[in-house]
Amino acid sequence: MKTYFNKKSALLTAFLATTLLTFGQNKGSLFIIGGGDRSPALVKQMVETAKLKPNDYIVVLPMATSIPEESVAYISSQLSAACNNKITSFNFTRAQADNQQTWIDSVKNARFIFITGGDQNKFMDVVRGTKLYEALHQAFRNGSTISGTSAGAAVMSQIMITGEEKGKSDKDSFREIKSNSVVTSSGMGFLTSAIIDQHFIIRSRYNRLLSALADHPDKTLIGIDEATAIIVTGKKVTVAGESQVVVVSQPKQLKKGNKVTFKNAALSLYSAGESFELK
Repeated sequence: MKTYFNKKSALLTAFLATTLLTFGQNKGSLFIIGGGDRSPALVKQMVETAKLKPNDYIVVLPMATSIPEESVAYISSQLSAACNNKITSFNFTRAQADNQQTWIDSVKNARFIFITGGDQNKFMDVVRGTKLYEALHQAFRNGSTISGTSAGAAVMSQIMITGEEKGKSDKDSFREIKSNSVVTSSGMGFLTSAIIDQHFIIRSRYNRLLSALADHPDKTLIGIDEATAIIVTGKKVTVAGESQVVVVSQPKQLKKGNKVTFKNAALSLYSAGESFELK
């Protein structure tokens, strides 16, 4: 009987070890850009984060944009100025995200993956629940750097801000801070404890961020300005680029009546070279 339990314990330990290796901490990094211009210095830092070896290649995913050829050409020219690695792109359709296995495998084995701007909902409508979604997560687990700008930044978090306000048009949206107003959907989920907003300071998206915080008080809300990025490695987040990043979390005594109220939320403002940690 003793031998039986020892064997059973050993099998359980082996199973748990395999599970941790498969689903444990990701080895990759995220380079999340708030949109706008990308300076040569920012692109260089993005390439350095990926730690590309000579035989590594880069994949660009332009499914968010309505002008994929132009978007791919622009980021490819920037990357080519910073490295000599091969650059390829795959403009997946929904069907191809499940059936184009050669492309899917190429994404899974890429050392650096870049998601263009455009419409985050358009990107997720193609990727969500597909083999491509799984391949992106496998690449991240294996050590790839995943980068995205604007819409490509919004998709990084598990809870994704779609850009819409319930019951409002774009012309008069987010003029109030209130609960249950920010439309969200499921994103890529590379970040589970944080929610990303982009073009943040230049477009004064504070009302949207604070409204989202009221709906998700257990999350860290991160607003990234244009020409600025956050580099996420494990729990550590480092700011890069020309502007700033706003971080809000941990509201106390939250009330969601006619008007949202809370006290003593943690508010921080970071610029290039400064770091903070995620929960």
